[in-house]
Amino acid sequence: MHVAEGVLSPTVVAVSWVGAVAAIGVGARRMAAEEVPRVALLAAAFFVASLIRVPVGPASAHLVLNGVMGVLLGWSVFPALVAALLLQAVFFGFGGITSLGANVLILGVSALTARGVFALGRSPREGAKAAAVRGALAGAMGVGAGVALLGASLAASGREFLPAAAVVAATHLPLVAVEAAVAAAGLSFLSRVRPELLPVSRRRGREGGT
Repeated sequence: MHVAEGVLSPTVVAVSWVGAVAAIGVGARRMAAEEVPRVALLAAAFFVASLIRVPVGPASAHLVLNGVMGVLLGWSVFPALVAALLLQAVFFGFGGITSLGANVLILGVSALTARGVFALGRSPREGAKAAAVRGALAGAMGVGAGVALLGASLAASGREFLPAAAVVAATHLPLVAVEAAVAAAGLSFLSRVRPELLPVSRRRGREGGT
């Protein structure tokens, strides 16, 4: 889901960088010291998973894991993504430096969307089966929202990119099912062994604490 170097228009690149820098700043301020190992671990998992990719026009398809990252990291997903994506751009040429802001914003916003879907109405008392269902929805949303944002970025860069945006969307459809299955398995496992890592809705969390 990386946007290649030189594809996006200067206006889209500039706007993306402004949004990405703001989001990274918020994520860094909200990141507690005890979260750093978790952020580093998930950034490394993202880095490795994204190395196995299939080129798709001006982008690429690969295992993303941004849904899982969003669920577990919240806003801290932005510092994790910028570190992983920068290393991939420098060492392997995936994405690019000018498009780094857009890639961080696309993956980070879709990750936060996945977290919102997972936590919506969730109670601390929910079990592993419910976590699996929510995880599947979060994993699918991470990819689906990311593809939508990628398509919007391409469309905003010029009408000539509309066919490419359609191709990217179509080729990522199988990935939605894969990400849903991976997220369902991983998050249901965490609900059994480390349930405190999974977010709950604020209202349900307050109810559970009373």
